[in-house]
Amino acid sequence: MNPLRYIKKSLSLKVLIICALLLFFTLSVAFYFLKSRQESLLMEQVQSQAKILFKQIVLTRRWVADHGGIFVEKLPWVKKNIYLKDSEIMDVSGKRYIKENPAYVTRQLSEYSKQEGLYWFHITSLKLVNPANAPDEFERKALRMFERGEADELSKIEYVDGARYYRYIAPLYVESACISCHPGYGLGSVRGGISVTLPVEHLYKKMARLNREMIVAGLIISFLLLAILFFSIRAMAISPIVKLKKQISRYPESRLDERSLMAEDEIGELYRAFQKMAEEIQQYHSSLKDKIKEATQELQRTNQKLLEANRLYRQLSQRKSDFISNISHELRTPLTSIKGAVDYLHTRLSTQSPPQRLKDEEMRNFVEIIRSNTQRLIKMVECSLDLEKIESGRLDMEFSDLDLAGTIDDTINSFRPLFNERSISVETEIERPILVHADEDRIRQVLNNLLGNILEHCPACSRVKVEGYCSGDWAVVKISDNGPGIPSSLKERIFDKFVKGPRGGTGLGLSICKSIIEAHNGEIGLLNQKEGSTFYFKIPRIKKEK
Repeated sequence: MNPLRYIKKSLSLKVLIICALLLFFTLSVAFYFLKSRQESLLMEQVQSQAKILFKQIVLTRRWVADHGGIFVEKLPWVKKNIYLKDSEIMDVSGKRYIKENPAYVTRQLSEYSKQEGLYWFHITSLKLVNPANAPDEFERKALRMFERGEADELSKIEYVDGARYYRYIAPLYVESACISCHPGYGLGSVRGGISVTLPVEHLYKKMARLNREMIVAGLIISFLLLAILFFSIRAMAISPIVKLKKQISRYPESRLDERSLMAEDEIGELYRAFQKMAEEIQQYHSSLKDKIKEATQELQRTNQKLLEANRLYRQLSQRKSDFISNISHELRTPLTSIKGAVDYLHTRLSTQSPPQRLKDEEMRNFVEIIRSNTQRLIKMVECSLDLEKIESGRLDMEFSDLDLAGTIDDTINSFRPLFNERSISVETEIERPILVHADEDRIRQVLNNLLGNILEHCPACSRVKVEGYCSGDWAVVKISDNGPGIPSSLKERIFDKFVKGPRGGTGLGLSICKSIIEAHNGEIGLLNQKEGSTFYFKIPRIKKEK
């Protein structure tokens, strides 16, 4: 069997693998931090030891310098310091003594420590007196940094013949006791440095051995924990689930285990939930066929009703389209012909000689009546067609961002000559700008209709006020007049189709206005007032970004 397929099908192996990965990740992170902390503590300890040794050497040098050097008995292995004047004396008994300065004492102590193999140190300088004190590359780099003030100590791990050594160097500053031997330096300046070298290979080996022991111990502990976890999960969770699976596969021939049903843990809840689900399925299955049959019959009845409704809708829609097409063809064509003939007669009558014009005056009046009524019928047909297109959603609307204030100004200016002929005064209060997203031609059609109604219904010398402003999220337009107003009986129905005022009209203008404004998600209405009338409409406005 494919191992991957077996793992996918085995819940216990999945749990074991997940636990192993989590445990491995946890132990790896813990081992990494322990190892890093161990190395950090080791380096801190070695550095502390190096600093103590450096301080001890500095104190020894200071003691020797404060005493002006020390004299030691001239034994066979004691060599004279060639860099010191008057470096040899003799006491009253004839014994000879050699003077040793701080640098010479430091060098001899370093040789002693190096022979012991514990540590060694080296005094050095960039301005040598004794060539034996010449710095190596590490010391030279550190001394230059000390002189530039870039550091006050430096350390590193070096490999020498395959072994690791910890190197530490700090500067030596010129003190008052040093001036006599080093007259070229100022007090407190860097004279040189002392480097301390400690062998640390044995520490790294101990640390590596400790890490190996930690890894082995971690693996053993991990194996034991995984084994305990695996068998615990298998006994408490996996085995009951496998048992439930077998019983489910044989259901309803076999009954569920009574002990599992009585258990208070999650496995018991799972057993009880399955038993409840099985009972509900069995109950539902017994009535499922009847419900399916009933639902199928209901669906068939619903489909029949839907088909009948669709048939009636298509029939009505076709009738409506045929009616509109027929009335458009039957009315527009003859009315256009009549209007053309009447215009011709009107032109001929207007150009006749005065006697003939007076003779045909009565005929001319009748022709004028025919002409005006023809225009009225054409307007009615056009309004009916526009209204039908708007209500059916077939009227193309060309929306764009525009300033409603400019549209209001243009419309009022187009009506001013007509208002002036009848001495009708027009007052405007228009906020600027009034930004909207609308079809400018349709909004202009609404304004033309409202202002045209004023010309048609208001007497001469009337007063008209046009307001345009923003209110919240709306752009509002109000058109008021002091004319005779709207009869109370018509106010509720003024925007309905074919509702006419006292002076007649098509009865469709305000209905078209309402449909246009509603197509803009707006509102149009008539305000209640005692004198005159005030129509308003509002559409959503565009707010200016701050």
